[in-house]
Amino acid sequence: MPPHVDIVIVFCAIRKKAASFSKEQVRQNAVKAERQYSKLINTLTRAGLKAVGRRGESQGQLLVMVTCPQNVLAKLIHCERHSDFLYGLPMSKLPSTSDFESAPLSPADRIRLIHGFISSTPEDGGLGIIPGRKEWDLVESVMALHDHDFNDHWIRLWTRHRIASMELEKIRDQFGDSVALYFFFLTAYTQALIFPAALGTIYYLWGKPYSASYSTLLLLWSIAFVEWWRLQERILSIRWCIRGSWRVEKRRADYLPSFPWWKQEMRMMAGLPVILLFATILAVMLTGIFVLEAFVTQLYKGPGHTYVAFAPTILFSLLVPRLLAMYQKLATNFTDWENHKHQSSHSSSLSLKVFTLSAMNAYLGIALSAFVYVPFGESVMHFVQSYLFTGGHRALALLEKYNVSFNATSNLGARGAGGKKISAAGLNLWESDRKSARRMLNSSRLQDQMFAFSVTNQAVDTFTAIGLPYILRAVESFRNGKGFRSGNGKGHGKKKRVAFDDEPVGHDAQGREEREFLERVRSEVVLPEYDVFTDYSEMVTQFGYVALWSTIWPLAPVMALFNNYIEARSDAFKIAVHTRRPTPVRTDTIGPWLESLSFLTWLSALTNSALVYLFRPPDQQENELGTMVAANATDGSQHLNHHPLPSLAATRELLMSALLIALFASHGYLVMRAAVRHVLKHAIWTGSKEMKEAEHVEREMKEKYLSSLGQCTPDEDVMLEVTDEKDEWATFWIIDEGKDDIGKMLKDL
Repeated sequence: MPPHVDIVIVFCAIRKKAASFSKEQVRQNAVKAERQYSKLINTLTRAGLKAVGRRGESQGQLLVMVTCPQNVLAKLIHCERHSDFLYGLPMSKLPSTSDFESAPLSPADRIRLIHGFISSTPEDGGLGIIPGRKEWDLVESVMALHDHDFNDHWIRLWTRHRIASMELEKIRDQFGDSVALYFFFLTAYTQALIFPAALGTIYYLWGKPYSASYSTLLLLWSIAFVEWWRLQERILSIRWCIRGSWRVEKRRADYLPSFPWWKQEMRMMAGLPVILLFATILAVMLTGIFVLEAFVTQLYKGPGHTYVAFAPTILFSLLVPRLLAMYQKLATNFTDWENHKHQSSHSSSLSLKVFTLSAMNAYLGIALSAFVYVPFGESVMHFVQSYLFTGGHRALALLEKYNVSFNATSNLGARGAGGKKISAAGLNLWESDRKSARRMLNSSRLQDQMFAFSVTNQAVDTFTAIGLPYILRAVESFRNGKGFRSGNGKGHGKKKRVAFDDEPVGHDAQGREEREFLERVRSEVVLPEYDVFTDYSEMVTQFGYVALWSTIWPLAPVMALFNNYIEARSDAFKIAVHTRRPTPVRTDTIGPWLESLSFLTWLSALTNSALVYLFRPPDQQENELGTMVAANATDGSQHLNHHPLPSLAATRELLMSALLIALFASHGYLVMRAAVRHVLKHAIWTGSKEMKEAEHVEREMKEKYLSSLGQCTPDEDVMLEVTDEKDEWATFWIIDEGKDDIGKMLKDL
């Protein structure tokens, strides 16, 4: 058995920029590191924890192993359950002076208590060892180690069976409420996708394209799932005894308690112009790439036209990720500046900021195709064609003015072989024939985009999250001469290894086991931290594709269902192999993602109504605009290029009609949501075991409080002793005339 280590504190004695320091600076840094390391060990040991340092993977890295004795852990349990009781958190058994330590403690709860004790502020009863703070700037991170026996069992289980066969309680016991809640959401969402997947298959095979009935049923499913999950969160929070856990959440280290509330609100409002600025830049950038890809590259037939088709993809890869990374960094700084009291509110604010642009990046391309390219593609193509053709002649005229010529030595396919000068009239860079330009419009563009988003992108994301880190880590291990190393710290193959001075050099079983343990710890330290934001973002984005755009391609829910079957396993594999062990966090909700789901459901009412109105088949209404609408809705090979271009009045009428329909759909969504919420509340929550448990716990807690004050509760039969008191009106309370009056009435009858 290896030594039991609860927490590992990663301490960096040598900074990464130390190579450029002078000898005096190196000496000062060494003195500072020694002083801070001694302070770290003393702080831990004075608190009753056992701590010892070991060398890390790189030079100057120290790994402080921490374990918590049972008496210190009992004190932490006692303090937390007192706090839970005082703040009204539901508990399976109400605490008393004798049973604080009687309830079982899961591995996740143990890690959470010890991690919180080390990294929370002294005001909250912690040691204040917080990475990044000024007094602990050499502390890189505070992490927990994986339970590899559980991870191996978990991986073997989901490779043979369904992910739901692994009890969520076991995941919660290992990784805490946050991770368990995510896997519960993923499992529930995957099971909920069975209905739209079956519905989409039926309508794809036998239904009409852009069916109003399919869109309505899809909207009902979206509303029902979101409202069902809202109730399911409440049920789980009571079942797991975490409802209202935000009341006992530790304060953030950077929180300023004397900061006025209105200043915080003003700072939050100050971030809106930044969000709008980046959203505008991203929208302009994506729109420009869209026009370049959909129109310009199709019309260009000059030198290198084969390679120009890759320009939009190259521009997207170079510009968009950098813009999003810059925005995320700025959003993090703004969120820190907002002075949030708790980490949950900080994470919610940051998630909303980041997901806003992430959703725009995901959906804007297909929105432009649906509401610009298809209904007005011919007009836009002719406008771009006219602009480019005129601009091309101006450019060539300018080149001729400065005696600049193209020649055949460029081998780009231009005319004028033999090095002869090419005139503006001789070099045709753009397609000038309108009929040929019409034929370049892709009537199946929407379906192609939905296939790419539903199948190709999800496959690439899965490989990026699972396969790529595995390959990169294996390559890095080979480069360092350490052989192949998997994510669980188990090496394979012959390794070149240098023994450290602090490691046992004997050949006994204990020394060998300790060396293997330290090697596994070092392999986990180099892994990145797990962030549940990425997984939630991926699932909510996928929900948006299904709810917003599957009217275009009804098989999108089928692809999402298949992807989630793999996603549940890939996420488990990622946690067990590619990331550090998640730090357990108590939470009773998925946070801002529930509001994001609600917003996407409302938005789906608008998009689905607009899609059905614009693209309904011609047997329901003849297309009046002469665009590609009917061609896209029925036969992908037919183009409506024989009709005149839409007039300005027809375009205005189309847009106003679509706007009115979207407005009615928005109000219809509110009515449908209210009805579904009312039905589900009575069907799932009212009279449920969890509702009775919540009422019982609240009542029992109040009764216990009254009993502690010596007061009686309503259910107690208390006989009060009647005392004789002198009262000058005593005779008033003795004479009763009621019976006499009733007796007289009976005699009269």
